[in-house]
Amino acid sequence: MSKKQPALLGDEAVALGAIHAGISAAYGYPGTPSTEILEYLITEYEKGGQIARWCANEKTALEAGLGVSFAGRRAIVTMKHVGLNVASDPFINAALLGIKGGLVIAAADDPGMHSSQNEQDSRFYAAFAMIPCLEPRSQQEAYTMTREAFAISERFQVPVLLRLSTRLSHARATITTQDIEPQKPVSKTQEKERWMLLPAFARKNYAALIEKQSEIQNWSAAHPANKLELSGDTQYDLAVITAGLGGNYYEENLADLTTLRSGIAPARLHIGAYPLPLESIRRLCAASEKILVIEEGQPFIEEKLRGLLPQSVTILGRLNDRQDETMLVPRTGELDPDNVRQALGLPPRSAVTVPGLNPAGLPLRPPQLCQGCPHADSYETIKKAVALIDERPGHPDVGINSDIGCYSLGAAPPYQVPESIVCMGASVGMAKGAADAGLKYSIAVIGDSTFLHSGITGLIDAAVTDIPMTLIILDNSIVAMTGCQQTILPSGQLRNLILGCGVNPAHIAELDAKKQLIEENTARLKTEIEHRGLSVVIFKRECLEALRKRNKKS
Repeated sequence: MSKKQPALLGDEAVALGAIHAGISAAYGYPGTPSTEILEYLITEYEKGGQIARWCANEKTALEAGLGVSFAGRRAIVTMKHVGLNVASDPFINAALLGIKGGLVIAAADDPGMHSSQNEQDSRFYAAFAMIPCLEPRSQQEAYTMTREAFAISERFQVPVLLRLSTRLSHARATITTQDIEPQKPVSKTQEKERWMLLPAFARKNYAALIEKQSEIQNWSAAHPANKLELSGDTQYDLAVITAGLGGNYYEENLADLTTLRSGIAPARLHIGAYPLPLESIRRLCAASEKILVIEEGQPFIEEKLRGLLPQSVTILGRLNDRQDETMLVPRTGELDPDNVRQALGLPPRSAVTVPGLNPAGLPLRPPQLCQGCPHADSYETIKKAVALIDERPGHPDVGINSDIGCYSLGAAPPYQVPESIVCMGASVGMAKGAADAGLKYSIAVIGDSTFLHSGITGLIDAAVTDIPMTLIILDNSIVAMTGCQQTILPSGQLRNLILGCGVNPAHIAELDAKKQLIEENTARLKTEIEHRGLSVVIFKRECLEALRKRNKKS
């Protein structure tokens, strides 16, 4: 029986869809814009004693999801797009397994890089793994497609990727829900060969994956989310292919476009399920002179259409190599109704102006560390210690590799401490490599949660040879950047973990990151940086935002 729900975020609609699909467990690692999926599950799902847990990283989360499927039950795994890079090893291999309980990976992309290092498009991963992908364009579709994804996973015995994006994840709308499916009983797989990727078995499993591609292709061709709007034998001067939120923005401009074209709308295909519906695309192209592709993210569909050889149909979209054309979609950043409007050849809408307000003249306000943030005092200490070691401009003998987290803001004024920020855990490996290359004072700066995510293995590499480098862990006892989730291990266990990695206990320093201790901490940090072996310095002080939230609950 259907039931109207209050306004939900797109992420929350995914979470509710998973609950109503009868999942038995949910795992993930926090990362904007996906975080709210598991937060909702932790709040709502664990009320009934079910399992919804943060994991050390995306790889361990997906591997836990595989274990649930192996036991015959349904699981959802959540992450942001760059988290899928971390999980890519089990993700790609999972397509070769005999998925028993439905397994859905919800990956939230971040076009425009609001809080990410890149704009990568998770659809490429689904195509690489040769598995189905669903791309909802509304909160209602986020709910229904999530539910559907588990059945698809069990039908084809492969994981299914649910591709989200920032605007959908973080916008609200009411949805209508359906009856809740019961959880499946534990029923361990008996197909051992399908779950052991030894070469002899993996070759058979790969052949089986290839064989089922035609069936998956037929499923996609018949999916209602892949809707073709084409009138008989009519020939069109323009056809439009939309995907995801691109369909919403196109429809916002459709009335004006139809008026401009004397009441005739272009032919259109909207794509919400992958692999691409090839026959629908062929029919659309056969009836059209020009195709405009409006897709959120990278030019995934457009690249497939263009191919390598010249063709009679003109393809337009994000790959702006036809500078003589006016109908171009911006190569980078998010889509919105205005840039889609421009790509459709429509004039800009008139804007509302407020007397006395000049938005173009307003100063930019880049993100900053919170007032009183412990990282501010830690960075002040690092700056002072480095200045004492190497007073020359630019500190040529000192290299500081930082990492992903709110402390990344230390790269901006007034601190300007980090010299590299690449990906989760890279600071440790890069500092080791720089030390191996002969840089005299090599430093890595990483947060406690990021260290637990992917810094441990880099530290083990450094400990093996006692390389002369210093790892600085900024321990604020929480996953602060994504909304103060609990770290996988409490701060009190960091020292034992570092000892277990093989670091000399005489060169593990735990310092209180307090303003009144900056001079004392500077002297100790300088000593450790100058030590001609591996040292680890932990700056400890609780995140202020986490403290506020904790006090609010008490």
